[in-house]
Amino acid sequence: MEGRKSASLTDVSLAQLEYFVAVAEEQHVGRAARKLHVAQPAVSRQIRRLEDELQVSLFRRTPKGMRLSPAGALFRAHAQRILQGVREAKDAILASARWADER
Repeated sequence: MEGRKSASLTDVSLAQLEYFVAVAEEQHVGRAARKLHVAQPAVSRQIRRLEDELQVSLFRRTPKGMRLSPAGALFRAHAQRILQGVREAKDAILASARWADER
């Protein structure tokens, strides 16, 4: 992963963050895929792309699953905050739209 350009904000998608958090929580790609209702290869592919874009290994792969690397543990907290912020923004917009419709 060395020698690559640094990741820009547009390189990381919300789907990648959602998949990353799910794998971090489940510690297994297959279980995360089932939780997300997507195919396992899609989750694996997005995790690899995210690691490539960030130029860091987020997980330690083991025969029994996936464990967060130190970088992954740090990134998890940020990813969770980003996803929570997006959920809150969506909720606020929907509430605002309902309020405007009632006027």
